[in-house]
Amino acid sequence: MPQGESSFIDEARIFVKAGDGGNGLASFRREKFVPMGGPDGGDGGRGGDVVLRGNRNLDTLYSFQHQTHFRAERGGNGRGAKQHGKRGPDLVIDVPLGTIVSDEEGFVAEILDDGELVPVARGGKGGIGNVHFATSVNRAPRMARKGEPGEERRLKLDLRTIGDVGFIGEPNAGKSSLLRAVSAARPEVGDYPFTTLSPNLGVAVVDDVPIVAVDIPGLIEGAHAGVGLGHQFLRHVMRARILVHVVDIAGSDPVGSYERVRRELELFDPALLEKPELIAANKLDLPEAQGHWPEVRAALEERRPGAVYPVSAVEGSGLEALLGAMRRQLAAQPPAPRVEEPTAIRTYRVEREELGYIVERAADGFRVRGREPERIVAMANLDSEEGIADLQRQLGRTGLFRTLEREGVKPGDTVYIGTFELEWA
Repeated sequence: MPQGESSFIDEARIFVKAGDGGNGLASFRREKFVPMGGPDGGDGGRGGDVVLRGNRNLDTLYSFQHQTHFRAERGGNGRGAKQHGKRGPDLVIDVPLGTIVSDEEGFVAEILDDGELVPVARGGKGGIGNVHFATSVNRAPRMARKGEPGEERRLKLDLRTIGDVGFIGEPNAGKSSLLRAVSAARPEVGDYPFTTLSPNLGVAVVDDVPIVAVDIPGLIEGAHAGVGLGHQFLRHVMRARILVHVVDIAGSDPVGSYERVRRELELFDPALLEKPELIAANKLDLPEAQGHWPEVRAALEERRPGAVYPVSAVEGSGLEALLGAMRRQLAAQPPAPRVEEPTAIRTYRVEREELGYIVERAADGFRVRGREPERIVAMANLDSEEGIADLQRQLGRTGLFRTLEREGVKPGDTVYIGTFELEWA
């Protein structure tokens, strides 16, 4: 990794393709002393699904910078003796907890629990073997259907770090030092601006209750509009149930610093100002802070009565009182709700409810769009007259032929269904 490049990635776009169904088989029973054994072609197996799985050991979407295309395995083809093809194994993709999944139509799911499984692309059904086409009239059908194509989707992954408490403040206010002081986290810190390049998680235990705290990189004026680094991580504040606003009281304008950060939160999302907030007045150990502390404390108390806690992350003073306040505030808050109820594999929209497809006039013919006719054509076996007749029967049941005739289709016109071209006759 190049020097200075951060491995924390909280957005990614991926393409997923479920496995195609296996093809059905057209075969006939061939055994000694069993003349005219009849059809025995088995069905194809279903293709594998693509499934996202929450993994608490991950904290970044960095791996999706290197791999963006994922394909599950197809199902096995049907075999003789009425044997079904093997089902394709599911492809399971691990993502960090707090990942929000969306596609071109909007929200799909939110993954918050370790081991939570969210199917995002369904494997295709297996094709039907010729054993299903035997009738009293046609005892030796020589056709079988192909497997259904697996679903494919383009997804956006948006990671919002899960934390009970969000540490916010300007750069160099001491957020990382405070996180290190109250938990086992060991973020790299230094006496220079923008020391934190990504959110850091730590767990503090108060009265045997674990509290997950996340240190958000420093916010500066204009952060909501992309100035500095903190704007990249403002979304992570949205998950926190309460905020701890770390203020450097040894600075030249502690109250102004507090107001500036609050303003950036409001400009990014006004709802952030409604979150319960504690103020950690940090660096009380420095001589620069002690001189004007009484007036700074009065100004901060005026803005947040009863919620100002003087601390020193370096010396450890005041931390017990701050942790106790965090514990009490969290106990008074309801559990963080999900963004929305998951939809997982989305039901295809029906453009015309009675048809399930739409017919559009194109420059060189007619184009049919819709899941059902596209599925029928994709599974059709066009190498035999029986297969073509089966295709016509299935499309006829959808009412597609009548619709095309109403739209003015003529012999010789090309009809496009999915990736297939058919000539109207």
